Amino acid sequence: MATVVERERKYSGDEDFRLPDLTGCGGVVTMSDATDLDLDAAYWDTDDLRLLRGGHALRRRTGGHDAGWHLKVGAVGGTRVEHQFPAGESDDGPPAELVALIRGASRGRPVAPAARVVNRRRERRLLDADGRVLAEVAEDDVQAEDLVDGTRRTWHEIEVELVDGDEALLDAVAARLGEAGAREEPVSKSHRAVAGRLARFDDGPAGGAAGPVVGYARKQRDAIVGNHAAAYQGDEDAVHDMRVAVRRLRATLRTFRGLWDRRESEALRSELRWLGGELGRVRDEQVMAARLAAAVRELPDELVLGPVAARIDQRFAADLAEATDTLRAALDSDRYPELLTRLDRLLDGPTGEVDRRWVDRRVRRAVRRADDRLDAALTVAGPAADTELHEARKKYKAARYAVEVREPAVGRPAARLVKRFKALQDLLGGHQDSVVTREVLRRHALLAYAEGENTFTYGLLHGRQSAAAGHDRPAVLRARDRARHRKLRRWLTR
Repeated sequence: MATVVERERKYSGDEDFRLPDLTGCGGVVTMSDATDLDLDAAYWDTDDLRLLRGGHALRRRTGGHDAGWHLKVGAVGGTRVEHQFPAGESDDGPPAELVALIRGASRGRPVAPAARVVNRRRERRLLDADGRVLAEVAEDDVQAEDLVDGTRRTWHEIEVELVDGDEALLDAVAARLGEAGAREEPVSKSHRAVAGRLARFDDGPAGGAAGPVVGYARKQRDAIVGNHAAAYQGDEDAVHDMRVAVRRLRATLRTFRGLWDRRESEALRSELRWLGGELGRVRDEQVMAARLAAAVRELPDELVLGPVAARIDQRFAADLAEATDTLRAALDSDRYPELLTRLDRLLDGPTGEVDRRWVDRRVRRAVRRADDRLDAALTVAGPAADTELHEARKKYKAARYAVEVREPAVGRPAARLVKRFKALQDLLGGHQDSVVTREVLRRHALLAYAEGENTFTYGLLHGRQSAAAGHDRPAVLRARDRARHRKLRRWLTR
């Protein structure tokens, strides 16, 4: 399977639209002659169009230079990731490798042909003075059919996809196309093909005082689904982003739990804890491997006794492979899509009747709990302080996520408070990282000793981690005071 990152923008033009000369846009010196292509794509989806609704497009296309199965993840107009797989001789359905990548978006349900899109394409390349291809511009005469309700549509579309160019080039081309009468199109061909059926599933934003809370929770659910494909493949950023979305959603269900059925929301928090744990195993291995590798590199050569770096790499590679396999098994299980389905029912269903003051009280309570927990932790000495500081950090995460819910309405004070909570959280996280790193180094030293290797370097690194942890407290106190600035919290007491 090949994976590529796609940066493109789409435009609509009337029948009499003519592509303007794009030379001079963002370094473009030459436009190549047009190449004509005939493309025929069948788009697959669930019966309720879950893939398209979740920002996924799955198709089997013939014609062009990349015929085969494609899975696109992401919104039109931004960065999209495309997973490509060769087409087999049979049209029975998508390959298992792609089915695994859509399991979150499809909620584990079967997919079938949903739309057919046929287009006659005229493709040109935009070149710079050195002959580099900066972008490709395609004019498409599109004929689309919804294979379920039979609706047919035709339109003229222009695609501009970056190759070696940048966003400034896209902006310049957009301006030139606009002058020629083109209009930016915010959705894909597959969306336009089934627009009538999609409209039936458009619930729109949640209203009332609970709207911002529900919208925030939905955003986290969508982030879990949006990062599924890349996380399944072990991408570090996707694993991290998916894990953070799980944390945000768990915290939101707890902070604002009066909005939903208590038993169901708590059951879902438990299931999210399971998913977060599977993601956490992978992410923790990734982070710790990089942390220890960097710590070894920083040491003078004469203080690195034995194959320390090689041993760390070997052990973490094995542990990471095992954790990744376990994560994939979790994402392949029936438990995972069932979790998402239950989240859909909860977040897209009715909520309790509340007002804005109720929401603000819940935010204020989350902030107060974090403050109280940190104050208590700072009075504890010895090893017990590590546990207490870690708990305070988790409380500040919950407080930060609660403030993020109100940030769009409150504006700058909430944004600045989120930023200061993040700074405080990072300091507490650095302390916790030191605690965990020391334990990992101890285990590695025991393994090295058992294999007859020198353990000096492990002890040295352990000592450095201990020393660094002792310097955190003054910085934590300063960050705490900054996060409690009266002006930043005034909106919470109204």
